[in-house]
Amino acid sequence: MDKIKAGLVQQSCSGDRAENIEKSMAGIRRCAAQGAELVVLQELHTSLYFCDVEDPAHFDLAETIPGPSTERFGALAKELGIVIVTSLFEKRAPGLYHNTAVVLEADGSIAGKYRKMHIPDDPGYYEKFYFTPGDLGFTPVETSVGKLGVLVCWDQWYPEAARLMAMAGADMLIYPTAIGWDPADANDEQARQREAWITIQRSHAVANGIPVLSVNRVGTEPGGALFWGSSFVAGCQGEFLAQADTESETELVVELDRNRSETVRRMWPYLRDRRIDAYADLTRRFID
Repeated sequence: MDKIKAGLVQQSCSGDRAENIEKSMAGIRRCAAQGAELVVLQELHTSLYFCDVEDPAHFDLAETIPGPSTERFGALAKELGIVIVTSLFEKRAPGLYHNTAVVLEADGSIAGKYRKMHIPDDPGYYEKFYFTPGDLGFTPVETSVGKLGVLVCWDQWYPEAARLMAMAGADMLIYPTAIGWDPADANDEQARQREAWITIQRSHAVANGIPVLSVNRVGTEPGGALFWGSSFVAGCQGEFLAQADTESETELVVELDRNRSETVRRMWPYLRDRRIDAYADLTRRFID
């Protein structure tokens, strides 16, 4: 498959789980109607972003994998004949929870999953209270539309994660995300944060010669964060192929040329020229 169409669903979320799921499914259907063979949903799309506070009651939002959401979205994937990337709060065992992306194959089966590796703990993003760091490594999920290098939100700031996915053969990098502004920040600071978020992900496309698909939520939620949307797809040289605005609930559908990676990597052979003999210190926390 040399060319595929990929869709991103950018939405706001409420405290009504059923409403959120229906909204996600409607967005998937609209993408599929435009020819999308792969559709990506934003981080934790079945609920509000609950990590703004540390509340044990929020663990009740978690579900097993397989479970109710994988069953519903799997059925939709089979109905439409497309691959879907979901993002769920996984209950693995009593007291053991993950922030997990699940890839559903076009036949409705679970093709694979990725557990978020980098877990933030910042004002408004108290994820270490809820999520155990992932233990599945940086392994692309093999699907009918290619090898998907699925990562989640905070992972997007780490070039090591993107590189390892690329080295393992990922055809693209996919980032379900929930990130936004503190409304108390000045406008210029808000602009710098958003631009940094976009720039770091475009750099992963450039450094690895593969497309990046990043989908973020929109809207203000009870915790006060103003999620800035701005979902986008970048090509192998970091060029914008599609980009959403900061406010709209919308979908992006874009055609990806998988042969482009081969063409770009022949001219920008970063994997060839890496000095793997000199990188041992990357496994250290800091060089004193």
